[in-house]
Amino acid sequence: MAASQILIGFHAVSARLRFAPESIKELYVEAMRRDRRMLALIEQAQAAGKSARAVGMERLEGLAKGQRHQGVVALADSLELAMDIDEVLDDATEPAFVLVLDGVTDPHNLGACLRTADGAGVQAVIAPRDRAVGINATVQRVACGAADTVPYLTVTNLARTLRALKERGVWVVGTDDEAEKSIHDIDASQPIAWVLGAEGEGMRRLTRETCDELVNIPMAGSIESLNVSVASAVCMYETVRQRAAKKAAK
Repeated sequence: MAASQILIGFHAVSARLRFAPESIKELYVEAMRRDRRMLALIEQAQAAGKSARAVGMERLEGLAKGQRHQGVVALADSLELAMDIDEVLDDATEPAFVLVLDGVTDPHNLGACLRTADGAGVQAVIAPRDRAVGINATVQRVACGAADTVPYLTVTNLARTLRALKERGVWVVGTDDEAEKSIHDIDASQPIAWVLGAEGEGMRRLTRETCDELVNIPMAGSIESLNVSVASAVCMYETVRQRAAKKAAK
């Protein structure tokens, strides 16, 4: 039996209705809300063969457990997009493009990282199983549906997974404020895995030592570093930029 999860807010529910409507078991909407956005969601649900049950705010608050729900909550089966990084890369039609998050435990940061990863075309996001937040309702809401489209793989041994990526010809690049090279000094268009640690602690020692290269994100102001979700976006879109430039030059 598939594990269940709660989807909260328009983005998360609408995305699931698009990609996997069969996984939605129950859909609840605010009884008193009938604006254009709500009517569009109800219509989307009906088109997907799902009915929306109108309930009061008290019921929605209970289902959402205090989180901002916008008048929309769904109960659904959890989706498993992929179980193995090799499977993901074998199915990929573009050079490897992976994001590795070492120690990110804030669901808002993870949700933002997944949303940007989806936009950048990242094939998978990898995190250690024992030092990472899982895909919960907050992640689903912040990710705006990307948690259902980008495989989020948790592994028992991150360093071993990085070494396995390297054996497949993937260049493992970590970010470090003290690194001599910047993200603009390397060939980020090659098969790549960007590795970022959590704010404050950064990457763990073994993770850092396993990277092929360490680079910094140039900072011109007084702030020393960026939030991990912003830093990951900068790195991922450097790959997007370089790959686009390489294609244009051919």
